[in-house]
Amino acid sequence: MTLLKAACRWVALLFLAGLLLISLTLLLFRYINPPTTAFILTWQIENRTGVEQEWVPLEDISPWMPLAVIASEDQRFLEHWGLDLDAIATAVDAFREGDSLRGASTITQQTAKNLFLWSGRSYFRKGMEAALALGLEGLWSKRRIMEVYLNVAEFGPGIYGVEAASRAHFGIKASQLTAEQAARLAAVLPNPRVYNAAAPSDYIWRRVSWIRAQMGQLGGRDLVRRFY
Repeated sequence: MTLLKAACRWVALLFLAGLLLISLTLLLFRYINPPTTAFILTWQIENRTGVEQEWVPLEDISPWMPLAVIASEDQRFLEHWGLDLDAIATAVDAFREGDSLRGASTITQQTAKNLFLWSGRSYFRKGMEAALALGLEGLWSKRRIMEVYLNVAEFGPGIYGVEAASRAHFGIKASQLTAEQAARLAAVLPNPRVYNAAAPSDYIWRRVSWIRAQMGQLGGRDLVRRFY
């Protein structure tokens, strides 16, 4: 019984230490740009090559870009606290009916996943993603979450961040993106290693049209004016 208590005590201490470390890391990244991410490290290890990435502050990114990803990925981004409970419930119901566990991730969750986790679909990973998302929302502003997301999201094989993506796909800076170009980049986010923003398939063009329509319905650039 004494050994059991000691083991439980150590587990609790390790849990608290891990929680403190994660909290301190999140707090640090509120002010300092992450030097790398879990997804970038995985790409480098698996492909034994570097990546294209150039960090830029949000004010050097076209306002069309955050609007496009909000329209495409998370239309309640400015309203929720990290989790979209309705979308999560829908995804869990679909999983119980035999579908793969998918969808429901907010921009905050995607940021947490890209920074700290791995690809794959499981309750455990989704649970960690949700917990980290709550931490991000508690310690970061919406502006910071969007800034980090746009700088670490993958937009093509080995292409991370909107600045590298803008240069690779369109030959321009992220600050010069038009509404259509921003929509094209947002359209490939579900599977950037398959879809190409520079040479969109018919499916991607349909997504671009839908995203552009949603951008207008959400109020255009006025929606993200608070970021700038």
